Order: sequence, then C-alpha cells, then structure tokens
Amino acid sequence: MEEATGLRERKKAATRVALHEAALRLAAEQGPDRVTVEAIADAANVSRRTFSNYFSSKEEALFHGDTMRLRRLLDLIAEQPADLAPWAALSRATLRQADEMYDDTAESWLNRRRRLHGNPGLVAHQVAAYTAIERELAGEIAGRLTGPDVALRARILAATLLATLRVAVQQWIEQPDHPLSDTLRAALAHAAPAAG
Repeated sequence: MEEATGLRERKKAATRVALHEAALRLAAEQGPDRVTVEAIADAANVSRRTFSNYFSSKEEALFHGDTMRLRRLLDLIAEQPADLAPWAALSRATLRQADEMYDDTAESWLNRRRRLHGNPGLVAHQVAAYTAIERELAGEIAGRLTGPDVALRARILAATLLATLRVAVQQWIEQPDHPLSDTLRAALAHAAPAAG
C-alpha cells in the first residue's frame, strides 16, 4: 500500500511540475496574457479538468516554482542550528538554497523569468506567492527569538527576508553578470537588522 501511495504522489508531483513548466514555457514564448489554461493543459498532455485538479489559475501554475522554492527555504531554515542568530540562520539557508537551485539550470530559468519580468498582470501573483509563506516563515523565526515582541519581530524579519529575496532576484534577472549567490549575499548584508 505504501508503495502505491508513493508512486501516486510521485505521479502527482510530476504532473504538477509538467503543468508549471508548460505554463512558464508558453508564457515566455507568447506572453503571459496570451496563454490559456487550455493551452497549458495541452502542452502538458493533460485535460483541462486535470489542470484544475492541480491549479486554480494559469498564474498559480506560473508561480508554482516560486512556491516550491519558498517551501524549500523553510526546510533549510529549520535545519539551521538553534543557537545561530536569526538573521545569520536566514542568510545561511538562503545562500544554501541559491547554491542548490540555481546551478546549471539557472540559465534557462533566468531566460524565461526575464521574459516575464515586470509584467503588470503577474506582479500581484508573485507577491501573493511570497505573502502565502510569510506567516509560516515568521513562525519558524519566532522560535529563534527571545525577549519582548517576539511575534512582531519575527514577522518583520520574515517580511524583510522575503522582500530582500524578491529584490535580489529581480536585480539578478536585470543584471545577471554575477552569480545569484553573490547578489543575494550583498542584498542580505544590506538588509541585515542592527540586532538580529
């Protein structure tokens, strides 16, 4: 039974990734406004109904990768030593994720994202992808804080980290002459709280 469940979950994950990749490719080729859910489903060789089982909109399919990267970041933060200062733990996890996720595949990701960058119809969805994870991130950070106003300070650190990530990636998309990890390292240093 566990084997069947594992296979089913892998198939679901593969279908979700196929839909995401098809959405990104079509949006980069045609522009996001011209892409339809039907076209994404066709490109991924699934039905419109199957698409709807995985995503509620083409925008959600487009930003699935961002959501997965943010979820992975949460895992990496949780793995950091408990005695590490909060911003140091966040920075270390962020840089590790950059090394993991933007190595040899970064060029094709960068080219697709560059074509989508700045599209006004997608900005709200990108912000939503970051906002959806902010509370979970704040919860993870709160466990590393002591003293007064832990919940407030954790939310500020979470929002600061997410804004820093968004700005660093945008900067890197616009000026990819340095590795993403260098851009992130500089952004994280500029954003570091005075006491954190």
